[in-house]
Amino acid sequence: MVMKRLGLALLMLVLTGCGGSATAAPPDVQVAVGSQQVPVHPAQYCLDGSGKRYSTSPPVIEVAPNSAVTITVPDDVAARGWDIQVFDEKLVNKLGVIDVPKGRQAFTDLNTSDVVPPAFYLVVVEKKGGACGQFSGAWPVGFLRAGAGSPSS
Repeated sequence: MVMKRLGLALLMLVLTGCGGSATAAPPDVQVAVGSQQVPVHPAQYCLDGSGKRYSTSPPVIEVAPNSAVTITVPDDVAARGWDIQVFDEKLVNKLGVIDVPKGRQAFTDLNTSDVVPPAFYLVVVEKKGGACGQFSGAWPVGFLRAGAGSPSS
């Protein structure tokens, strides 16, 4: 009987994640252009109630003009709300902001020629106000249209 209870207790620990689970990782945003599917890691994210910054280099996607762009965010980000900030090729000057309706998980109303410079960055920015207050998630991704110089970070 004791062995049965011990076995049941161990099973419950494993099922509830108390048996040595791995550290939670921040979620990626997915960017699709044509046949390219690119995971974008966050530059910053609120994880377990603590704002964290990450030293990652944003991916740069080589794209053709007038190619459809689809950006998909995790469920939690869609529920809080998010925007897309448009930056220049150096990720310094903000050129504009695309408002995404709250609750929307994928944004498809964008193509690679909507931004005037041929090299630019999009930064997916989660709305503020969660467990980390004013700190929010941010996922940068660079785009390089055919015939343009490379964006630099």
